[in-house]
Amino acid sequence: MREPAHRVSTRAIGMWTVEALTVVLVLLGGQVIWWFVDDRPSRSAHWIVGAVWLVLSIAYVVVMPRWRFRVHRWEATEHAIYTQSGWLRQERRIAPLSRVQTIDLERGPVSQLFTLASVTVTTASAAGPLTIHGLDLPVARELVEALTTSAVRERGDAT
Repeated sequence: MREPAHRVSTRAIGMWTVEALTVVLVLLGGQVIWWFVDDRPSRSAHWIVGAVWLVLSIAYVVVMPRWRFRVHRWEATEHAIYTQSGWLRQERRIAPLSRVQTIDLERGPVSQLFTLASVTVTTASAAGPLTIHGLDLPVARELVEALTTSAVRERGDAT
C-alpha cells in the first residue's frame, strides 16, 4: 500500500505542541499537588519523579508534534479516501467512498487558534472512522465538499 500524497498543514506542529503543553501542565499540577499533600520528611521521591517527568515532558513536547507531522498524510480520490496517522502506533487506512456514511468537519479551540480543522469520515466499518487532523481550514472545507459530492455519486449502499 503506497503512502498517501498530501501532508497536513505545517501549522499542525504548533497545534500539537500546544495540546502537548496542555497535557504537561495538567500533569505538572498533579506533581505540585503531590508535593504539598505528601507529608513525609524526605522529598527525594519528589525530586526523582520530577526529574524523570521533566525529561519525558520535554521529549514529548519537542518530539511528538514533529514526528506526527512527518507521519500524518491523506489523499482523496474519486473512489476512496486514504489516511496515514499516528506517532507511536502508526496506521494506514483506505475507505471506499461507497461505504461513507457521514463526513464531519471539526474545530476545537486550539485548532481554531491555528486556523486548522479535522475531517472525520465515518464508514460502514468495524474499524471506526477515518480522521485527518491538522488541515488548513480552506483545504478541510474543500475536502468535505469533494468527498460529499463523490460519495453521493457512488452507487454503494454505505453499509
